[in-house]
Amino acid sequence: MKKNLIARFVLFAIIAFSGMRGADAQALSGFTLPTPWTEAALEAEVPLPEYPRPQLVRPRWLNLNGMWSYMGGKELPNPVQATTVPAFPKNAEKIRVPFPPEAELSGIVRKDETNLWYKRSFTIPKDWKGDRVMLNFGAVDRIATVFVNGKKVGTHTGGYDAFSMDITDYLKSGENELIVGAYDPNDGKAACGKNGPRGDYVYTSGIWQTVWLEPVAKKHIAGIQLTPDVTNSRLRIEVSSSNPDLRVVATALDGTKEVSSGQANSDTPFYLSVPAAHLWSPDDPFLYGLRLELKDKKGKILDKATSYFGMREVGLKKIDGVLRPTLNGEFLFHIGLLDQGYWPDGAFTAPTDEALRYDIELARRAGFNVIRKHIKVEPQRWYHHCDSIGLMVWQDMPNLWEPDGEDSVAVRTQFRDELKTMIDQHRNSPSIVMWVPFNENWGAFDATEITDWVKAYDPSRMVNGLSGYNYAPGYRKAYGDPGNGDFVDLHHYGRIEPKAVPRPDDRRAASLGEFGGKGLFVRNHMWPVRNDAYEMMISRDQLSDTYVMMLNEIEQLIRYFGLSTAIYTQTTDVEHEINGLVTYDRKVEKMDIDKVRDINRAVIDSTRKKE
Repeated sequence: MKKNLIARFVLFAIIAFSGMRGADAQALSGFTLPTPWTEAALEAEVPLPEYPRPQLVRPRWLNLNGMWSYMGGKELPNPVQATTVPAFPKNAEKIRVPFPPEAELSGIVRKDETNLWYKRSFTIPKDWKGDRVMLNFGAVDRIATVFVNGKKVGTHTGGYDAFSMDITDYLKSGENELIVGAYDPNDGKAACGKNGPRGDYVYTSGIWQTVWLEPVAKKHIAGIQLTPDVTNSRLRIEVSSSNPDLRVVATALDGTKEVSSGQANSDTPFYLSVPAAHLWSPDDPFLYGLRLELKDKKGKILDKATSYFGMREVGLKKIDGVLRPTLNGEFLFHIGLLDQGYWPDGAFTAPTDEALRYDIELARRAGFNVIRKHIKVEPQRWYHHCDSIGLMVWQDMPNLWEPDGEDSVAVRTQFRDELKTMIDQHRNSPSIVMWVPFNENWGAFDATEITDWVKAYDPSRMVNGLSGYNYAPGYRKAYGDPGNGDFVDLHHYGRIEPKAVPRPDDRRAASLGEFGGKGLFVRNHMWPVRNDAYEMMISRDQLSDTYVMMLNEIEQLIRYFGLSTAIYTQTTDVEHEINGLVTYDRKVEKMDIDKVRDINRAVIDSTRKKE
């Protein structure tokens, strides 16, 4: 959304839990704006207990979410420079992992900590004997340093990346100690999105996704890359391991029925036949199962895992002389929601997996077929839910804010590295149909070059190089239209009319990357700051009817001016912004969802080619 750089709102209410020692003393009554899932998160011994990596599943694992000892502050040792672990107080505060310390569900509720330190103990299950033990993190913001039993294991940079470390050689029998340091200067010199110094909402730090242990064989499957090839009725597979001489056997499944099987050496691409493929779409989000086995030269199975894939194809083609986005060869108008992924109780982290699904299910129930995940990368389970529920995803790259200083070479290099990592870690999800490298000129640099690179790196998807290039934040010169990619994309929050939307050309389809932003006050369901929107409505009926009117006008722009996408702002209220379909606490539907669904379906149906 367009940033207001003049008016700075108070983004977070400081909550003081008097007399408490962190998360172990919380009560629901202490929350500013609890959601329907806050209580369940409070009561869970292990928050977010679900398996965190749906596209590479093994049966044995140990979730390390829950109560950890915590200390933080600028005066503490910097985790980036630390070679030894700091001493924790005997009665250290407790934090509820994986909720960031800025979130009320963490039990800490502080910000500007910069240096964050976490500690807990764990015991390796006896049946893991002889296996390598991997320590996995969904994400830690921003630079993580890991110690096991007082010894430094390694570091990782990147606030949205999943990462793993082999801690086998640092373990001992019985109880082991794990200490994680996180450094987050919040200086805008990293891919942070709105989770940064110029963002609209509270920024967050530290561990914010699931931490877990997993036993693997010494030689094991390290990663997979899956690319559907609908034209040739096949799936391209590449399985990486620690040894390219090992053999990979892959079997595609339709339920329990085997569809086909194939094999090749690891780190070598090969194909599985998928005859008469059941295609994935929002109307029919069919997913095939995938069984993987890693074998040695004698045929012994060293590792096994399961996954899934969807057969679908996206692209652009001219239809009646207008360049349009297609799904499985047919034009499908993209009507979507801008989705921020913030929570009043968990900040950057959904309180439960049910809550994580809720926003997606709301979008689907309201007749949308797209979610634009706005400058945030979600946990892998979020994409799994989109895959299975049936929502196409535009995935934004979280922007940096300060790409131009003396350290610009390092800052820009890190951004590019994290962009590649985002694509690598989420490219297997059939729901993701588009990458969006930049938004509204926020920290945009080399946008034309980067757009071309993304398109070449993942030619199976569309690329929207700079969504809303007509907006600019004002603190630096705007990059402007990159001139390439698959879309010419403008943002507009006023009246829906021809002069407000782009026109397609011979290389790019026309996209309204953000519109709407209509607000409604709902007392007792708003964050305690000055609440606002681009335009305020007086009632639920007016808000709903205004949306219907806008969609009727958008239908005219589709028919007569070549518009192919429209993304409404937004799924939920977020802190000061009250322009959601539902309130920030997800308790009140601010629009008539039936009306929204009916007009969305009518507009989509009007664009389908009639037989």
